[in-house]
Amino acid sequence: MKPAPELQRAPNINHTPIAHVARIIAVASGKGGVGKSTVTTNLAHALTRAGKRVGILDADIYGPSIPRMLGLETYITPEIIDGMMVPPVAHGIRAMSMSLVTGDQAAVLRAPMITKALVQFLRLTRWATAEAPLDFLLVDLPPGTGDVTLSLAQNCKLDGLVLVSTPQEVAVIDADKCAVAFHKLHVKLLGVVENMSYFIDPHGTPHHLFGQGGGAKLAEKFHAPLLGQLPLDANVGVCADNGENFVASYADSVAARIYEEIADNLAV
Repeated sequence: MKPAPELQRAPNINHTPIAHVARIIAVASGKGGVGKSTVTTNLAHALTRAGKRVGILDADIYGPSIPRMLGLETYITPEIIDGMMVPPVAHGIRAMSMSLVTGDQAAVLRAPMITKALVQFLRLTRWATAEAPLDFLLVDLPPGTGDVTLSLAQNCKLDGLVLVSTPQEVAVIDADKCAVAFHKLHVKLLGVVENMSYFIDPHGTPHHLFGQGGGAKLAEKFHAPLLGQLPLDANVGVCADNGENFVASYADSVAARIYEEIADNLAV
């Protein structure tokens, strides 16, 4: 039953620009386990190598992993300047995450508190200065299309969405729903990244372990570019676990070159 008209309230929209941040891009998948945070981190590394100033907002409140992937210590108390949190920096990337506050402890929060934390990280963080403005703020979203996604769209003007999927049909189905949700929120789909597309054996032969064509199917349906098809590379996981820069350390790898191509396309 719908509430009476006098009890219905329009959502609070705050699209006031984030100070000194040029572009805010959401990275989403609609499903867990497709490597979305890994893609976010390596895309940030690639953009930084291209000369861009980059920040990452880890919006996965329940399962934050960005600080680990950047090699940041947890339980950091951010410096406060003029009432604004100063995000720690690793590999030239500024980052804010719940794990910087809770460390290895679980964030046991109901939806209203998650929204409050997201807005604080977004709007009470000193992401940049006039002297060193941020070119990109990447927002690593949790699986699904619930409170965090809605709150993000209400509390900032997103410049676009990068949709991450694997070729597997079950991942494509959820990514499709995610794309539809962002379309309803009037957020442009900048392109699709197909992660874990194939494995290259020692003889140079690609093997499509999770099927083929999922990313291309999504891109075609939503009239968006297929930004890249990333191969499985064990070094990606090792670097993520150790907080190392995969794109720089393995610059000659197929995956690193694809990340740099994606970064170039987004930076246009």
